[in-house]
Amino acid sequence: MQLATVRIEKPEVRRSRRWPGWRRWLLLGLVAAGCARRAEPHTTGKVENVMQLTSPAFSEGKPIPGKYTCDGPDGSPLLRWSEPPAGTRSFALVCDDPDAPMGTWVHWVIYGLPAATRELPDTVAAVEMLPSGAKQGLNDFRRVGYGGPCPPPGGPHRYYFRLYALDTELSLKTRATKRDLLQAMSGHILAETQLMGTYERAQ
Repeated sequence: MQLATVRIEKPEVRRSRRWPGWRRWLLLGLVAAGCARRAEPHTTGKVENVMQLTSPAFSEGKPIPGKYTCDGPDGSPLLRWSEPPAGTRSFALVCDDPDAPMGTWVHWVIYGLPAATRELPDTVAAVEMLPSGAKQGLNDFRRVGYGGPCPPPGGPHRYYFRLYALDTELSLKTRATKRDLLQAMSGHILAETQLMGTYERAQ
């Protein structure tokens, strides 16, 4: 009597048929993307968008007046914001230009603003420590305080003023960089808001 031949596949062969190579790579890519998003310091934790940042000098998406740029006195604009969420213990603010030729250019880093603060006055002094106790970091001009828009000719650049409400008082020293600030704020951001203005220099 002739016995029937039974073909037994190894488990790994069955898995390879069920999961072709491109599917495995797609799955790994999705996992990696999720991990990268979780690693971003400014998105750690639950962040609410409950504040509003405004300025009498310019409105959202509109040109920043020349007096707040390197073509003028180069002082910072007056900024105001609405009530933050409960539990706010301090504020931090960053201004940067994502359209700079060499990559995002940082124009202002300020932190340790007391929880009762609701505005930054016109032309904040370029000093490491303000009377309120707030501290200023280094911008990409390698100077302390605000350095206004100064783009090369060739089209408008966007300037983002980003305000963060924090659940802690940061222990950062003066002259911190934007990277230092983002790392220190990780997991402490209760809310954030932004105001974007543009500036274009003449040819």
